[in-house]
Amino acid sequence: MNVSGEYWMILGMAAVTYIVRVSLWLGEGQGFPPLVRRVLNYVPVVVMPAIVVPSVLLPHGALWLDWRNPQLAGALVTGLIVWRWRRLLAAIVGGMLVFAAWRLAFAG
Repeated sequence: MNVSGEYWMILGMAAVTYIVRVSLWLGEGQGFPPLVRRVLNYVPVVVMPAIVVPSVLLPHGALWLDWRNPQLAGALVTGLIVWRWRRLLAAIVGGMLVFAAWRLAFAG
């Protein structure tokens, strides 16, 4: 992306942020319409994979689907723990332990 495109992207993000904040301030007490409330329920489900997937599958800027990928091993264990036991703290600790062990075992 060129410099001009980056400026337009930043200006667009600022405009959207400003519009959302002003609309909440001016429409105080009215609440969101039902459609907006329903759509907002899906925001965390969409944002989390958008943050996690690139860092797991593209840790060095290129696709890395190898058994030596510590981010992938940690993410798989985290997902397995959440799926099986539904314990978020256990999943975070388990995923971090696997990530650290994988990184120590296969570093370099």
